[in-house]
Amino acid sequence: MQQLYTVGHANATLPLVRRIVEDIVVNHQRWRERVLEFDLLASSVRADAPDDRATQLERQAQALARDIDAFERELAALGIALKDRRLGLIDFPAMLDGREVWLCWRLGEPDIRFYHELDAGFGGRKPLAAPVEYQSPTHP
Repeated sequence: MQQLYTVGHANATLPLVRRIVEDIVVNHQRWRERVLEFDLLASSVRADAPDDRATQLERQAQALARDIDAFERELAALGIALKDRRLGLIDFPAMLDGREVWLCWRLGEPDIRFYHELDAGFGGRKPLAAPVEYQSPTHP
């Protein structure tokens, strides 16, 4: 791992990261729709008779894939790993109790609340310990 995040630093980047991940999820859904439509159309078109709609769908899918790759590169430049394009699942590299872990966030979650071991993945997510809130001393 290169850059390590604290929970606070990861949460501070979420406004930017959220926008990037939203773009990835939306474009990934569009890409899947174009690929499915292309596959259905291509299976019904004769090989010796090209179809303009199939060509258009293929170009759209390729353009969407390039956009998704560019968004993923933006996350990688921040040191953040995209784990699932469909769900909008990302991991921030971090240190917790002296060991490297992933701070885990999924689109729709308000902030960073989970982590998992490097080899565990989403299924191994564990809640972060609740932060200790400052309480003012009581006066008699």
